[in-house]
Amino acid sequence: MSNQIKYILKRVVISLITILVLVVVTFLLMQLLPGDPFISGKALPPAVEEAVKAKYGLDKSVPEQLIMYLTNFVQGDFGISIPDGRAVSDVIGEAFPVSFDLGIRALIFAFIMGILLGVVAAVKRGTAWDSTAMFFALIGVSVPSFIMGSILQYFLGLKLMQATGMQIFAIIGWNGLNSKILPAFALAFGSMATISRLMRTSMLDVLSQDYIKTAKSKGLNQREIVWRHSVKNAIMPVVTVMGPLVAAVLTGAFVVENIFSIPGMGKYFVQAIQTRNYTMIAGTTAFYGAFLIFANLVVDIIYGFIDPRIKLTGRRD
Repeated sequence: MSNQIKYILKRVVISLITILVLVVVTFLLMQLLPGDPFISGKALPPAVEEAVKAKYGLDKSVPEQLIMYLTNFVQGDFGISIPDGRAVSDVIGEAFPVSFDLGIRALIFAFIMGILLGVVAAVKRGTAWDSTAMFFALIGVSVPSFIMGSILQYFLGLKLMQATGMQIFAIIGWNGLNSKILPAFALAFGSMATISRLMRTSMLDVLSQDYIKTAKSKGLNQREIVWRHSVKNAIMPVVTVMGPLVAAVLTGAFVVENIFSIPGMGKYFVQAIQTRNYTMIAGTTAFYGAFLIFANLVVDIIYGFIDPRIKLTGRRD
């Protein structure tokens, strides 16, 4: 068996074990909360309550409930949301595409703008370009996404509309392109700052390497040196943090979605906490955890293939 296959299998096994631990811990934490962990505490018709308890084994011991929960989880059954009676899996299936759309837009924006700012800051080191790029990076690291979202709503949503008489950017909702720009930017700003700072540091290191000096001595123009020889090597550290960045963007989306009234998973997660809807909390937590673990797995595998300095055994040469 080749090192590549061994590495992939190892990462898959570790990811599956991590998901199992996450689901078990989530289930046990729900058990520790006040009241019945799978009933929200609201009055239910006796027949409905008995049906739910029978379906999910709530009248059984905790180990038996855990086995049933794991079995249902593998089958994609996360339980019933109380009090509306909807299947949690149906809610996730309806809301996750919206959250995923928002997250992908934010990641694409953060990646492109972060790379550009980092490259410009490194190439123009010590100039006003460098200072401006790092100023935006500092703001992005310091200002939380929900504060950035509120600022964008006020200035680019409300004030710009009052000044122009046109609603260029929608303040709330998720209908049309003009409603998807501000929340994506608010969610992306922090990750964009992280990428730009990391890219600047990596680019400065690459630009000081001997092969770059050799390329300059051969008379290659700066654009070719930067984009053909430097960026593709400097971008590797950025790839390594894409997994955590995916986690940061998607978990941060919970708050941003509520600020902009976006019908994503954040809306249902916050409502579940407010109403003590334990089934929804457990289901969304387990689903998001599994998704983020899978995202990190994909990044690990991709990084092992594209970085020639790393053997697919998990160790650097």
